[in-house]
Amino acid sequence: YENGQLLLKRDYKNEKKDGLWVWYYENGQLRERGHYKNDKKEGSWVTYNKNGQLFIEANFKEGEQDGLLVQYYDNGKLWYKGHFKNGKQEGPWLWYSYDGTVEKKLTGTFKNGKKISD
Repeated sequence: YENGQLLLKRDYKNEKKDGLWVWYYENGQLRERGHYKNDKKEGSWVTYNKNGQLFIEANFKEGEQDGLLVQYYDNGKLWYKGHFKNGKQEGPWLWYSYDGTVEKKLTGTFKNGKKISD
């Protein structure tokens, strides 16, 4: 950044993204952190808001979302959570409104990326 703050730490191997990558906001606060393997996202990735609050927790396998995904509102309350398998929604997903009540229209069970029940 122009103010001298670090924007990004990154690693490459054989000209491909490989290893820990860390992004920062202009104020120096951690923005996002995760690993790449052979140019694809791999493992746990975490994203934070500018104020340092946890915003997203996600998991990747060979570049596709795989495993638990959790996202939070700016008030720190849970927005939604669910699982991915091979890049597609799988199993129960729960969505919440800003005040913490369950959003029944969005909540449901998924199979291979398609909603199969409420």
